[in-house]
Amino acid sequence: MQDSESSTARPVPLPFARLAPRTRQLIGRILAVLMAIGITLGIILLRGHIRQFAIYGYPGVFLVSLLGNATLIVPAPSFAIVFAVGGALNPLIVGIVAGLGAALGELTGYLAGIGGRTVIEDRALYRRFESWLRKGGILVVFLLALIPNPAFDVGGMLAGALKMRVWYFLLAAWAGKSIRFGLLALTGQLLLGP
Repeated sequence: MQDSESSTARPVPLPFARLAPRTRQLIGRILAVLMAIGITLGIILLRGHIRQFAIYGYPGVFLVSLLGNATLIVPAPSFAIVFAVGGALNPLIVGIVAGLGAALGELTGYLAGIGGRTVIEDRALYRRFESWLRKGGILVVFLLALIPNPAFDVGGMLAGALKMRVWYFLLAAWAGKSIRFGLLALTGQLLLGP
């Protein structure tokens, strides 16, 4: 026997479910940009404390690299830490761990691209990178991650704006940044090691 009240009850829609799809998408984009800006501001404010994580070995290197690459455009101390720690720890492992942290940190740029596509679309650099990313995809992300340059943030934003699959973006960024950080740690070992 069914309860007559339960058979006629309708589920209450969530507040966002009532919004038009374009409005929900706009809210999602705004939240993504706010999250990226919030993370960047937090890292800038805590910059002095970030350096202290390196004394914790590989987990410290991961955390410093994660936080150092989560900033948008503003550099953080991850290069110096990886170089210095390379003199004390295995540079190959330092490179892989720092590369993973850096790739995950770059998700802030990716999220900003998802949320702020209209903000960066009118930039000349956007148009140039858009052409490259459409043709080369993950290879372009890999090369941007491999070469030390501030343009990776633009590339990350563009990858988000073009809706590149997040796993492709992460794998390409991890591979490029791991090689770059591995070479940096190796240099640190050669110059600072025993």
